[in-house]
Formats: sequence, structure tokens, C-alpha cells
Amino acid sequence: MPADNQITAIDLSVTIAGIRLKNPVIAASGTCGYGAELAAFLDLNSLGALVTKGISLYPQAGNPPPRIIETPSGMLNAIGLQNVGVEEFVAHKLPFLRQFQTPVIVNCFGKSAREYRALCERLSTVEGIAGLEINISCPNVKAGGICFGTDPVQAHQLIRDVRKVTALPLIVKLSPNVTDIAQIARSVEDAGADAISLTNTFTGMVIDVDTCQPALANITGGLSGPAIRPLSLRMVWETVQAVSVPVIGMGGIMDGADALQYLIAGARAVQVGTALLVRPDAPLRIVEGIAAYLQRKGCANLTDIIGCLNITPEHMQ
Repeated sequence: MPADNQITAIDLSVTIAGIRLKNPVIAASGTCGYGAELAAFLDLNSLGALVTKGISLYPQAGNPPPRIIETPSGMLNAIGLQNVGVEEFVAHKLPFLRQFQTPVIVNCFGKSAREYRALCERLSTVEGIAGLEINISCPNVKAGGICFGTDPVQAHQLIRDVRKVTALPLIVKLSPNVTDIAQIARSVEDAGADAISLTNTFTGMVIDVDTCQPALANITGGLSGPAIRPLSLRMVWETVQAVSVPVIGMGGIMDGADALQYLIAGARAVQVGTALLVRPDAPLRIVEGIAAYLQRKGCANLTDIIGCLNITPEHMQ
């Protein structure tokens, strides 16, 4: 590992949708709560950005337990977007995050276009929010969300409507549970998205063979962790080719080498989720791994490697 002063000399900063990140590693929605939960284990100022757990217009209880189960190289969850609602978030959760320099991005979802619009309009009046991540991709709720994320027409209409009520940067979080990810990505870009994040979890299922019942009360859940990384990486690469707005990659990132794959494929930043549940300090190790790689390659800036994927004519045969 290079000396700390060598790593510090490398410029890891990147700007996405007008939001400047000191490094490209972002704590993903749903895995760091409202920030205070992670702060007990990690200096939040060390993050490039933090995305809050999903916030809705009204409080939501989520799905009944059991809601999480381990799977080979990953986990299946069906939390159901449990949260305190926007007013409680603004009054009692956001003030804690304002003490840090790290940009705060609020993950937003609704059961209807009206709820998305009202929520984003409300958050636009609040100090301390750098951007909004519009979640149109959660597979664990019965209404809204993924209904928009799997239809390019509905996705376009929703983002167009939200764009009208907020000047905050809009990062649209896409579902992998679609046939053509590039089509969905282009539809939200055309509607006014400033950036795109992907992928959310893949819909999966586990059965308890002793009881012959689903292991999750919701029956299905979202698969995350290293098992999905090759699938998510492919979708990120396809999306980078399809749009001109910045892309944030996520899915199974556990260390610096995993993150580097997404950056080399063209993502400008990465989100880390499941790794936080294994090691809350994972972002620090990932940042160090990226910096060490840049040092080894003789690169002074993170941007030197973004999109440097080397595809030769032999790969195209």
C-alpha cells in the first residue's frame, strides 16, 4: 500500500450533476439508515456522498418479517421501504447530517406520480440536501416504484413531472428487472434526469424445503451482494453507452477492485450497499484500494481511468 501522503496527493474528486464528491464512493440507500446509524462506525466526512434510506410522503411500516435472508454470495431482502415519512425526516433526521461536509442525497419514492411530485417539491424547500435520488426500482413493494421503472413511457412521464417541481439535481435509480436497460435510461434522460444510478436489486426467491414455504414473508425479495456484480456491471456498461448524463454504478461492490470495474466501464462514481452490512468501514477500504490502483498506474486523477475499458477488435469478433 502506498504511503498516506502519496494517496492524498491523488485527486479522487468527481462532479456528478453539479454535486462535487471528494471521492467516488457513496453509501447506498437502505444500508446506512438515515446516516446516524453508520456514523457510529465510520466518519461520514470520509464518504464521497451519502444516500438516505428511501423517504416517502407519509410514514411507511414496510413488510412483515422475516424480511432478510442470506443467500450464496449475497442476501435477499424485502424490507418494503420502511421509513418515518418526509416531515419526521426533515425535522429529526436531516439535522444530524447537516453537521458533515459530505453531500446528502435523499432517496425518494411514492405510490403514485402525485406522491413523487409532492415529496420532491417538499424536499426542494429544505436546507442541506444536495440532490434527490428518484427510486423507480424497488421490487419489494406492491404499488409504485418498480411500476414506473419497468415501463419507459411511465418512467419518462414521472421524471418529466418531477423535473417541473424541483431545481435539485435528479439522479434516477433504475431497476435491473427489465428487458432493455438502455431504453429505460434514455427515457429518463430525455425527461430531465441529471444522472442515473443502477442497478437496484434483482428480484429473487428462497424456499424453506422443510416447511415448503417461502423464506420471506413477502415471498420474493431483492437480491444484492457479490452474486449480482457481473450482471449489474454489464448493465452499467450498456447504460454508459446509451446516455450522456453521468452514471453511478452499484451492485456487489465489496472492495477497491470491484469498484474499479465499474469506473473502468464508465461509471463516474459507485454506491456501496451490502458491504456496509458486513463491514461498516468498507467505504474506507474501497477508497484506499482505488487510490492505490491509481498510484500503481501512475495516474494523478480519478478521471484518468473513468471509461478506460479497452475493447479490442478481437473482442468484437
